[in-house]
Amino acid sequence: MQRTPLALLNLVHDRKKFLTSMAGVAFAVLLMFLFTGFKNALYDSQTQLLERLNGEIVIINRLKENMFVPRAFARRRLYQAQSFDGVEGAYALYLSDARWKNPETRRTRPVRVIAYNPSDPVLPMAEVIAHQQALRLPNTALIDSRSRAEVGPRKAGVITELADREIRIVGTFSLGTDFASGNGNLIMSDQNFLRFFANRGPEETERSFATADIGLLQVTPGTDIGVLVQTLRASLPQDVLILPMDGPEGFIARERTYWEENTNIGFVFSLLTTMGFVVGIILVYQILYTDVADHWSEYATLKAIGYNNAYLFGVVMQEAIMLSVLGFIPGLLISALFYNLGAAVTGLLFQFTLGRIVNIYVMTFVMCLISGAVAVRKVQRTDPAEVFGL
Repeated sequence: MQRTPLALLNLVHDRKKFLTSMAGVAFAVLLMFLFTGFKNALYDSQTQLLERLNGEIVIINRLKENMFVPRAFARRRLYQAQSFDGVEGAYALYLSDARWKNPETRRTRPVRVIAYNPSDPVLPMAEVIAHQQALRLPNTALIDSRSRAEVGPRKAGVITELADREIRIVGTFSLGTDFASGNGNLIMSDQNFLRFFANRGPEETERSFATADIGLLQVTPGTDIGVLVQTLRASLPQDVLILPMDGPEGFIARERTYWEENTNIGFVFSLLTTMGFVVGIILVYQILYTDVADHWSEYATLKAIGYNNAYLFGVVMQEAIMLSVLGFIPGLLISALFYNLGAAVTGLLFQFTLGRIVNIYVMTFVMCLISGAVAVRKVQRTDPAEVFGL
């Protein structure tokens, strides 16, 4: 005999109520996705530039705690590192913040300037390589197409001011903002970097080719990076810190760990995510409790004819599981729209990964199970004699 899908029929028999139930779960899912999304976007955005740099080993000033700290190191350390076996290339990267004038509103906004020798494969991005020759021209730069709208037009041909000096935009690239970049990013040649920042005034640090902000080492294929890092650490002066780019002890992991451990971002958004989880429990409980109350006499009838509490518990928990799936799907789709909107407005890196999607669904599943377990207690305490006035 075919069993009657009682749990499914309980959910869908009233379509309006069913859609309202799905919306309640979807709302809770949306809250959890948004709060975890902003937390991950802030962390992921801090490392997106580092992940695009072309180097297996990084050299920085030992006092440089994160990318936001403007501490340079002696560039001669790169030349010294390049003499070691296994080092194929050593490249200097220059970073600086500067005031960018919106060509339309004439208001200035802080942006980050990234500079290097265009002949060096520092940022092997197709958009950057395509404008390699144009970057060699005086007073030219590329602008990040994902910069905030406050910087104004983000396209080639724009002529405005950077650090009180005229600059011409010759192309665009796509990166995104972070804590250090302010409202956006510019890429220019090292020669242009000196034109803009060699003489910044008595209150600001002057820049020259004698120092660099980040050193990138390309390693010969087959070289043991860990051994090479240890060799460089033992041989070079202790004023620099030498790190592999990737790995648990690498430069990228170090940057992410700094922001995780030294800011309240994780705590705040984790708290908000927990609140979304609790809101979801309350919403789903109200949905399932209302369903139980509406079918109280039917459940009492089932108990009267011999169905035990375990069966009735199973029915309500099946409803909870169905709601977790049916509410999660629209919540995921709506969250994707908000992620795209957030990325467009803020320039941050909003990413859907399989692990993060699974994590939110597990939270949704647990949320619905807790709500179902609380709501089903009314059924389990039901005495058929009381329900029918016997």
